[in-house]
Amino acid sequence: MELPCDGAGICMACKNKPPNEETLNCKTCATPWHATCLVSPPQELSDTLQWECPDCSMINQPSTSAFSSGRSEEAGDLIASIRRIEDDKSLTEQEKAKKRQELLSGAAAGPSTSDCEEKKEKNDVLDILDKELTCSFCMQMLDRPVTTPCGHNFCLKCFQRPDKAYTTERAKRAGKANACSGKIFVTVPPDHFGPIPAENDPERNMGVLVGEIWEDRLACRQWGAHLPHVAGIAGQSTHGSQSVALSGGYIDDEDHGEWFLYTGSGGRDLSGNKRTNKDQSFDQKFDKMNEALRVSCLKGYPVRVVRSHKEKRSSYAPETGVRYDGVYRIEKCWRKNGIQGFKVCRYLFVRCDNEPAPWTSDVQGDRPRPLAVIKELKNAIDITERKGRKKRCWMWKKPPPVSKKRVADGGDPEDGKVIRTIKRQRQNVSVRDKLLKEFSCQICRKVMVCPITTPCAHNFCKACLEAAFAGQSFTRQRGQGRRSLRVQKNIMKCPSCIIDIAEFIQNPQVNRELMGVIESLQRQAEEEKVDENSEGCSEEAIEQPDLIGDAVNDPIAEEPKDESQKAEA
Repeated sequence: MELPCDGAGICMACKNKPPNEETLNCKTCATPWHATCLVSPPQELSDTLQWECPDCSMINQPSTSAFSSGRSEEAGDLIASIRRIEDDKSLTEQEKAKKRQELLSGAAAGPSTSDCEEKKEKNDVLDILDKELTCSFCMQMLDRPVTTPCGHNFCLKCFQRPDKAYTTERAKRAGKANACSGKIFVTVPPDHFGPIPAENDPERNMGVLVGEIWEDRLACRQWGAHLPHVAGIAGQSTHGSQSVALSGGYIDDEDHGEWFLYTGSGGRDLSGNKRTNKDQSFDQKFDKMNEALRVSCLKGYPVRVVRSHKEKRSSYAPETGVRYDGVYRIEKCWRKNGIQGFKVCRYLFVRCDNEPAPWTSDVQGDRPRPLAVIKELKNAIDITERKGRKKRCWMWKKPPPVSKKRVADGGDPEDGKVIRTIKRQRQNVSVRDKLLKEFSCQICRKVMVCPITTPCAHNFCKACLEAAFAGQSFTRQRGQGRRSLRVQKNIMKCPSCIIDIAEFIQNPQVNRELMGVIESLQRQAEEEKVDENSEGCSEEAIEQPDLIGDAVNDPIAEEPKDESQKAEA
């Protein structure tokens, strides 16, 4: 089968990138082909100028049937249209490619009937974004947009910038280091047991879903699935354990998906400057985090489980990142001699979540099933079993304990005032108002006026940013006695990060595209408010027709027209 070259110039037949002298461009569709991989390549150099690819030449083949002749006429019209586009010298190559694509996809035939339907609020917002925020290269809506110092926006891939545009390596390291103490996106206290429901997720109103994957442990922490970004156990020795992470920390771990054997923490020498040590040098005990797991085992508390791609021995671990796999329960815990010769704390985790596991095709959660047979229990000591456990049944029998810690914003988790307030505010805010809230200045916290985008990708009002550096000079003179030294540049850090924006401050440019989006949203929001007020006034007038009629028909309510009528009255 003859195949052309892909968008990167690589031949789809031989998987090699041919040189320019071996590449042929079709005169009709302008598609590049590898001459060596063609069955019948052009024999002379003059033939390459009028060469047609196998796809276009197949369309031009004559046919005797009426159906084929009709198809040939349509194909001929299509080829003629493509050639007219190619011969139009007023169009650029990018515009020619766009017109060819519209012609082949049938978009040039005219608008469909669905485009004439009544516009809804979300569609209006998408139309505004699609109209204003477009890339100048691909002419599509911005994908991972970057902004140049002159105020223009492009797709990151089209602009051929690094993964994090205008961010130095030093800033990336600082951001990763500070992410462990960053914003938590869910409204649950640190000692919350069980899954995180939708009412505790004001950002997405979805909660933490089974199978959700994050880039690393820091992102997993921000969604509350597992708070420690290094330790594998989260909990308190007197209250219980809320979550664990399977990341290949101990060689004694066994992962069977629906159940697994987990090894406790400790038993390694981390004195001095030893931050990591894989060798065990003393016995583990049921204290600290190990005791927290034992408390959860005794009382039957649900434990959230996340799996990391670092667990290479498990076939249930994700290929990349960190994944939330639902709620498990600790059925038994004990101590036994580990592989390295010292005693370790062992825990039998069994999955008991109402949602199906990520590696199954089930549509419902777990059901009661018999526990697995653990052979190492024969030589185990300090065995502890969950209280109230019945044979062949391990589903939830009681609700998790009430949290003793407050939510990060100071609310009371018991009465749920913070959650109700957030939900009520979210219901009263429209999509357009939400978008306007996102376009807020990071200094005044209001909707931006004359927005500007710094090289580090932060947005501010132009007046706010200039006022933040008012009175500061860009350079300072250095002197040593009577000797004058070289002028030194003053460092002006961005109000939101540590990037120096002194050169940008000297001549900041307004982001015209972003300003157009804000003005369009504000204009439509004002029109909606006017419509709502007019509807409210008309409803009040309709609700009181009798009062208006009585006032008209009442003779006392009528004012006399002249003095004589006033006297008679």
